[in-house]
Amino acid sequence: MTDVVAVITEQLPSGLYRVKLDEGPSVTAHIAGRLDRNFVRLLVGDRVRVEISPVDAGRGRIVEKIL
Repeated sequence: MTDVVAVITEQLPSGLYRVKLDEGPSVTAHIAGRLDRNFVRLLVGDRVRVEISPVDAGRGRIVEKIL
């Protein structure tokens, strides 16, 4: 898994988010279980750390909200 910094650009149905990576492309990401259990709120414009899937480069998991 590759960790990259991204910005949330759109909130999608079913707990998915479209995030714009600092390196360029946009990917679809879901919230990691730790953030979901702790009721971390994510809004459009928030900076987050995303793990990119090694199988599908268009999918990822949001693992941290950067303050």
